[in-house]
Amino acid sequence: MNKLQVLVIDDEWNVRNLLRIYLAKNGFEVMEAKNGYEGVRLAEQQSFDLIILDVMMPDMDGWEVCQKIRETKDTPILMLTARTETKDKVKGLTMGADDYLVKPFDSDELIARVFALLRRSSISQTTTVSRVITNLDLTIDPEGRQVLVREQPIDLTPKEFELLFVLAENPRRAFERENLLEKVWGGDYFGDFRTVDTHVKNIREKVRKAELSFNPIQTVWGVGYKFQWTDERK
Repeated sequence: MNKLQVLVIDDEWNVRNLLRIYLAKNGFEVMEAKNGYEGVRLAEQQSFDLIILDVMMPDMDGWEVCQKIRETKDTPILMLTARTETKDKVKGLTMGADDYLVKPFDSDELIARVFALLRRSSISQTTTVSRVITNLDLTIDPEGRQVLVREQPIDLTPKEFELLFVLAENPRRAFERENLLEKVWGGDYFGDFRTVDTHVKNIREKVRKAELSFNPIQTVWGVGYKFQWTDERK
């Protein structure tokens, strides 16, 4: 049986070595990159099951690396940082990261997050749906995992796509943030409700730039969010 492949991108040798030891003990094969440029190159050239990415690196920081990887790859990304501010976590999620862990981290928590990310990724990739959803000039194609505005694709991250699709599949239902976290990120996700808010904000901004004729996600005050179908627009 082939081992799962993990790419570790961190400029500190001791951190890379520690991660390699933890991951190897749990059956993973690890490849290392000592800076952002090398990490982007490896991520583009090879297929990995997971990427662990440090934020604070010289020349090209983790946020920029994450953004560049997301241009071509849907690989789950776990970001590591010594910074604890909420704005830094939000920034990482905005760039397309799937989870966030603060240094120094406990080895058991690290491995738990790794396996949780891999489970969610596996469920996402094996869930097949064929019904294309069309609402005016917005098209959501779950099989091709594409969102189109007037036939032009919008570059959504995997989680942004899944969130929009869950809402669009149930256009009359108002979802609580907790319910959306469970459906899109899985019941074992370690994040909080702000993750949902961040992804909703990103989706709205991207469809606005694409000049979509309506805002597809409506805020339901005191509850959460719902898909705004055409006949519900004011």
